[in-house]
Amino acid sequence: MYLADSRGTKAAVVPDSRPGRRPAAVPGTVLALGAVSLITDISSEMVTAVLPLYVVTVLGLSPLGFGLLDGINNGVGALVRLAGGHLADLGGQRHKVVAGFGYGLSAVCKPLLLLAHSLPVISAVLAADRTGKGLRTAPRDAMISLATEPATRGRAFGVHRAMDTTGALLGPLVAFAVLRATVDGYDAVFAVSGCVAALGVLVLVLFVPRRVAPAVAVPLPGPEAPYGQEAPYGQDRPALRDALGLLRRPELRRLTVCATLLGLTTVSDSFLYLLLQREGALPAHLFPLLPLGTAAVFLLLAVPLGALADRISRRRLFLAGHGVLLLGYGLVLSPWHGVPAVVAVLVLHGTFYAATDGVLAAATAGAVPARHQGAGQALVGTGQALARFVCSLAFGAAWSLWGGRTALAVTATALAVSAVVASFVLRTTDEVPA
Repeated sequence: MYLADSRGTKAAVVPDSRPGRRPAAVPGTVLALGAVSLITDISSEMVTAVLPLYVVTVLGLSPLGFGLLDGINNGVGALVRLAGGHLADLGGQRHKVVAGFGYGLSAVCKPLLLLAHSLPVISAVLAADRTGKGLRTAPRDAMISLATEPATRGRAFGVHRAMDTTGALLGPLVAFAVLRATVDGYDAVFAVSGCVAALGVLVLVLFVPRRVAPAVAVPLPGPEAPYGQEAPYGQDRPALRDALGLLRRPELRRLTVCATLLGLTTVSDSFLYLLLQREGALPAHLFPLLPLGTAAVFLLLAVPLGALADRISRRRLFLAGHGVLLLGYGLVLSPWHGVPAVVAVLVLHGTFYAATDGVLAAATAGAVPARHQGAGQALVGTGQALARFVCSLAFGAAWSLWGGRTALAVTATALAVSAVVASFVLRTTDEVPA
């Protein structure tokens, strides 16, 4: 890593294009952002691991109420992501400023949980925390896209997601260690989480450059661009209508439509784990290990699958990842039960995330111009997040009416149909050459 350049960067760096040149290593900016995400995820997952028990046993909120609270907050974060992406693109580059504000807002919210002893207060704190997450996601992915050569974006996002997932693995373990070592366990978890989040902000300030120039020269857009000639990178102020006008780009529009369509048939992790525990007859005390199983597989496969996406096709791997998820749904519904079946589903679930999360961001990066990286990432990410939120609400209602197995069977059928439709939609456009 390196200290941030306080003077900024004015010129884009054009990579060596000599034949046979090996792709550059993962840029330092990506590693720095990965370290920030790792630390921040430790902080976030510490709270996530204990929050359900805290609000149910300490504050007396019903599980249904907590589910609705969490769903609303996730929806708020998804909507704020659009604002974060557009604000980051203003004034040339404000990606680090907007991302830093998002990380800082989430860091402040952790210790505020010490004062949250009623539903309205804890709702406000969680909404602010989700707002911070929504603000920082698109600018962060935009910085990764800009700092990386197109040929290696899949690998770069894979490295970042692997570091991020490492934090997701460590967070619950740290939370449980704090709970065992302290008397006032929940307060101690919130306090330690706030300190860890502050460390993540400090790493962002010190090690992430203030301005990230594109790793390649940015070509002018073709005739399909809705807003005509691009100004030189970093010397214009993209308008909000230009950001929304990105959807008139066929490549980005198709990615957004497919991500949204597939998100509508992606069951939330919590519901899938609950079904796994019930259908697999898994002892209740092993339930907390299910998310760790998915995260471990994600961690192992994020980098190799990201590199594979660079070599074959990011769109194809994204679709293949949903095929893997469909296979996981089939295993849950199959007569095969027990620990081996649960492990197999977790392997497929982690593979699904490794093949879709960073891969979709890398595909999006190639579909928008450099000055709109933040807005482009936000449009696709918001569509997918809101679709998954709708799926969670619909799946919960279907479970209440028909039962978990029937609800999953219906969702799996819809996912199969959506995957077929998405394959035809994405097949009509060649992927932007890496």
